[in-house]
This record gives sequence, structure tokens and C-alpha cells, in this order.
Amino acid sequence: MAEAETRSAGARGPDGGWGWVLVAALFVTNSLIFGVMRSMGIFFVEFVRYFEQSAQAISWISSLGLAALQFFSPLAAMLCNAYNPRVVMMVGGLLAGLGLMLASQATCLLHLYLSMGVLSGLGWGLIFTPMVSSVMASFTRHRTLAVGLGFCSIGLSSFAFNPLFQLMVELYGWRGALLILGGLNLNLVACGALVRPQQRSKEDEQVDPGSGAPCAAGLQRLISYLQPQLLLERPFFTYSLAMSFINIGFFVPYFHLVAHSRQAGFSDYRAAFVMSAAGITDILGRVASGWFSDLGHFRLLHLASLWTALAGLFIILLPVSSLSGSYAALMAISLLYGFCAGALTSVVFAVVPLIVGVDRMLEALGLLQLIESGAGLLGAPLSGLLKDLTGNYMASFAVAGSFPILGTLTLATLPGFFSRADPPAPQRRSHHVKDKGLQSELEQINSLSHGAS
Repeated sequence: MAEAETRSAGARGPDGGWGWVLVAALFVTNSLIFGVMRSMGIFFVEFVRYFEQSAQAISWISSLGLAALQFFSPLAAMLCNAYNPRVVMMVGGLLAGLGLMLASQATCLLHLYLSMGVLSGLGWGLIFTPMVSSVMASFTRHRTLAVGLGFCSIGLSSFAFNPLFQLMVELYGWRGALLILGGLNLNLVACGALVRPQQRSKEDEQVDPGSGAPCAAGLQRLISYLQPQLLLERPFFTYSLAMSFINIGFFVPYFHLVAHSRQAGFSDYRAAFVMSAAGITDILGRVASGWFSDLGHFRLLHLASLWTALAGLFIILLPVSSLSGSYAALMAISLLYGFCAGALTSVVFAVVPLIVGVDRMLEALGLLQLIESGAGLLGAPLSGLLKDLTGNYMASFAVAGSFPILGTLTLATLPGFFSRADPPAPQRRSHHVKDKGLQSELEQINSLSHGAS
């Protein structure tokens, strides 16, 4: 219990109230973003058939969507700090739906790259990070559980969407299915409308009048909202590097496991059900991890390392389990991977306020997503390239699983990783506090000089 209190020091939130409504909004948001993204394996096979392109070329579609989501997260943080976050998130929902609708009319891969990848990814980026930040800022004691509940929809939607998308593709073709998905994504507008704008202090809104032209002052203000100096802090930089390694391999099963299952000789629906079943244990993993983490028996950082290492191991074992043609073995490893992947997601976001403090959480999440965007762009195409070179997905999953394990080793280099208690979260000092500190130091110097004279 004492450790739980230490963990929340410097990372306080009101712990509930309207926050539970935001948890519900995060639940729907994650369903419509990552639930759809995780079910893209159904469309992957259809795109390969229709456009007659390599697995690597088709993989860029989903990778661009993930990378755009993460790349534009700092933009979302800046816009939400500078303007009404509710409006920013609602615009993001519109762009996400529009991108999928335009993708339904694609005539070439470039069209899919720009619409389904960049445009929808931009919309997802404008709503995802602010929504997660809003939920975490609304809780202290139950923060990890709240995040876990909000993210458990990813597993539920993965379970429902894979067979549903397969049915939609058979009934309406991939174009009709994407058009329906675009309409579903417009519900993100309603999720963004539930976020209440937070009051900013006058200190945060001040711009130095001597800073020059209005354009320069505006640029300075935007940079201050982004907090790029976080990259100079070793704990945040190390954590971002570890998350980047994890991100390279984490999403590969969601993009290529269905295709691998079909290649292993299983039917379309049995292949789709592999990911659906993993979605069920994903839900259990998120809720169980959130509940257990909030008990405070272990540090969140240690739990994140454990789940990361296990997730990487099970990614490596996924193609190995189907070598004998056993559907049960493939299903068992998929269930274990789903549980660990879900448990990991509940923890990794909750660690951020412990590293940077809750007052810099939105900016930190934006920068973290930006750094991860390059890794997200690499994962699926690298997996597709290895499949094209080897003819199967054995090397693809082996390489993908090694990256989360590398991320675990990187987490171990964080300062104080092997201690039993979390270090106190750093606090952002306002300009007013800095000025008072400087004034106090000057007064001490003056008093010493007068005393010496």
C-alpha cells in the first residue's frame, strides 16, 4: 500500500467522476482504431489478390496508418494545448472516417497509402493520444485499471471484427467493407465530443513580449507546448527507445498471422478465428494486468518488462506451433500471446506519468508516439520482405519477436530499474516559480555581500 502511495506521488488525478465517462469513450475509440487495425489481416489477403503486389508492398498500408497515428501525436498534443481539445479530436474522427471511405475507391496502392494510411492515420493520431491523456489525468489510485478497461476493447473488437470483416468482404467485397468501416469510424467524433476542455493556467498562456515578431512568439509557444526538452532527460529517452524496439515487432502478428494461418493450410474462417481468440485473452490480460498493477505489489516498470519479454517469446513461437499442422497448438500460442500483449498495453502507458510527471504527460505521450512512429513504419514491411525472401513467415515472426525482447533489455538500463520503489516523478517548474527561485538566490547573494562589507 505504501508503494502504491509512493507511485502516485507527483502524478495525481481526481480519481473518477467524469473520468469513467472518458474511460467509456476510450473504450470505443480503441475499438475503432486498433480493433480495425488489428483486423487488417483480412484485407491484407484481399489486397494481395486484387493488386497482385508483394507482401512487402501491401504491408506498407497498415504500417503507414500506424506510423501516421504515432507521428502526428505531437501535433495533437500541441493543438490540444493551444486550442480546444474537443474540437481537435472531433476533427480527427472526421479525417479517420474520410480516409477509409476514400480508400474504398482506391485504384492503386498509392491511393491506399495516402487515404487509408496517411489520412486515416492523421485522424487517429489527433484523437488517440489526447484521449489516453484525458483518462490518465482523471485517475490516481485506479489509473492502471482505468487504462486497462479502456484498452480492453481492442481485444473485444479483435474478436468480433475478424470474422465480421471476413463476412463483410464476402458479402460486399473489400470496397464495400471499407466504406462501412469509414462510417463506423465517424463515431470517433462523438467520442471526442465527450472530452471536457481543461483550464490552462495564465502562466502557460503567457508569451514573452520581448520574444520578437508575432510569428516567432507563436512558434515559441507551440514549441513550449511540445516540451522537446524531454528528449534530453535520460529516463524518458531510454523508455522511448525501449518502446520503439517493442513497437517494431508488437503489431506483426495482427498484420500477418491470418496470412500465415492460411499458408499453413487452415481455412479462411479458421485463420480469422485465430486472431479472434487472441482478442479474448487480450481482454483478460488488460483487465487482470490493470487490477494486479494497482495492488502495488510490484513496480509497473518490472511488470512491463515481464509482459514484454513473454510477448516477444510467444511471437517467435507462433509459426513454430503450426509446423506440425496442429491448429490446437497454433491456437494455444495465440491465446498466450494475446494475454501478454493485452497485459503489456495496460502498463506501458501508465508508466509514463511516473517518469515525467502527470503535468507533462500529454506532451510526453506525443513525443513517445512520434519516436515510435519510425519503428511502427518498419515492422510490417520488414516482416513482409522476409516472407517474400523466404517464402514463409518463420523468419518474419522470429525477427519480430526478438525486438520486444531487445526492448526488455533496454528497459533494464533505466536509472533505478533494479530498486524496489519508484523514484519520485519530476515536477515541471513554471516560469513564476523559476523567477521566485532566481530572486531568492539574488537576495541571498546581496545579503552576503552586505554582510561582508
